[in-house]
Amino acid sequence: MISKEKEAYQYWQTLHQNFPKIARFGIGQKIEQSFLSVLELTFTASYLPPEQKVILLGKTISRLDILKFFTQLAWEDKLIPTAKYAELSQKLEEIGRMLGGWRKGLLQKKTPPR
Repeated sequence: MISKEKEAYQYWQTLHQNFPKIARFGIGQKIEQSFLSVLELTFTASYLPPEQKVILLGKTISRLDILKFFTQLAWEDKLIPTAKYAELSQKLEEIGRMLGGWRKGLLQKKTPPR
């Protein structure tokens, strides 16, 4: 999971370099902070006990949703070319599915079957 997040972040860095200066320090910085937050929360969650992981993974998923929103906004403002936005979105969607599956698995272990 972390490796997929790092890969998406590295791809983002190549896109961020091409932003105009004003956008680089506005929306670009917001996306950057969101990426780093997702990485940090995922890394932290990997070392927590299961009941704490579930809570932190919920926060991570929310932060990822914010990240997706701001990347979409950057694309709508034509700061990210469509093809590159599609590739980045695909990476973020995959990360979202992985985080959701991890959280769902923990929740299923937490509640006994009926």
